[in-house]
Amino acid sequence: MSMKVCKFGGSSVKDASQIKKVLDIVKEDDGRRVIVVSAPGRDDNFDEKITDHLLNVATSGKYFEEHFITISKKQSYDAIIDKYRRLCSDLNVKGDDLIKSLEKDLANSLLKGERKEAFFLSRGEHYNAKIIQRYFSNEGLNIKLMLPEEFGFILSDDFRDGKVQKVTYANIEEKFDTTKDTKYLVPGFYGVTKNNEIAVMSRGGSDLTGGELAYALDANKYENWTDTNGVYEVDPRVISGSKVIPRLTFKELRLLSSKGFNVFHFNAMLNCKKSKIPINIRNTNNKEHCGTMILSERVPMEDLVGIAKLDNMASIYLQKDMLADEIGFTAELLKIFSEFGVNTYHYPTDRDDISILVEQEDLKGKINNLRREIEKRLKTDNIIVSYNLCIITLVGIGLKENTFAIVDAINALKEKNISFDMLDMSPSKISLHIGVSQNIANNALETLYESLLQKEES
Repeated sequence: MSMKVCKFGGSSVKDASQIKKVLDIVKEDDGRRVIVVSAPGRDDNFDEKITDHLLNVATSGKYFEEHFITISKKQSYDAIIDKYRRLCSDLNVKGDDLIKSLEKDLANSLLKGERKEAFFLSRGEHYNAKIIQRYFSNEGLNIKLMLPEEFGFILSDDFRDGKVQKVTYANIEEKFDTTKDTKYLVPGFYGVTKNNEIAVMSRGGSDLTGGELAYALDANKYENWTDTNGVYEVDPRVISGSKVIPRLTFKELRLLSSKGFNVFHFNAMLNCKKSKIPINIRNTNNKEHCGTMILSERVPMEDLVGIAKLDNMASIYLQKDMLADEIGFTAELLKIFSEFGVNTYHYPTDRDDISILVEQEDLKGKINNLRREIEKRLKTDNIIVSYNLCIITLVGIGLKENTFAIVDAINALKEKNISFDMLDMSPSKISLHIGVSQNIANNALETLYESLLQKEES
């Protein structure tokens, strides 16, 4: 039998009607043995995610205040309790004991700082999983709740960004027996440290939980269920006719996901990639659709599979005579960006100059001091910062063998009089980055889609 690990994201478990869809999906395939669930996402009655409300309670209302959202700690607390009480009622689950336990957890005043934030954040998945397990059992499924603190999902001591420790894989292999008829339901996103303290992974961590379970259990497939049919050729919000890409390699998805295709947490793929476990991105609301399959390799039938768009970028251009002859210049430059907590993307270079591409938002409140530090330590001749850039990235393993697609892209932009500020091919030769002004980004994307992807399909 093909054993699958299935993860259902926040939109898939946001309310009773969605959870009932999840039950149907789990029931229709006996191979779906390990089910990972997130905290409830936004729904018609709740504008904010439960995870955000939990963080707001943990920070006494500061979290929403810092995001200019007028929701108090008390309002968040009430929203959380109301959400889980409503889930129990709508699913006809006896949950008075769960609500009392949740209220007790949210009154915890012993924890401080990141320990407190991590514990509160984990409660979203923790209690949603408990409710879903009771509902599934009431509906006749033989399903066992497996809590991370009980089976040993061990994370590092970085309470808000925990990393999975090697002992976790042995613990999973020991505690999960997928050869029996029992299905297992696991809350995602959190684990415990070696001292048995609650820690959470980065946001989107339920993807990570599913990926690590699939790896540890050597699953035949990891299904990631969300609210989209898969990975699209281009952003369907910009181009409505965009189609789902049926097959992608891990490398192609990595390139697309780093440029705005945020359907999947990339780190969740790493161990699946190592063991060549296929990942299938599916839509809970359209279960008949095959979705996108992420594979270790595919026959390059298409030169180009997708075009991503990364908005609101900035370019920091540095010029210094003999820059290329100065050993360690680039290393010191990137070290400065790291010290300021600014993530960097691309580094187009020449003999006497280099550009660093960053997210514009990361420069807020930092650019003045960042510039001063660069000038002081690297003695640059000139620094120019350009804002409101968009990086459009063409991705496909077939580009490595057909570089004429680059020519086609440039010609397509030229015909529509769309100028570009940057052109950079990746070292792997399977992606091409084109920088354009943000105000013409959608026009550029539409032009490239019509000229390259639609032409291939026709």
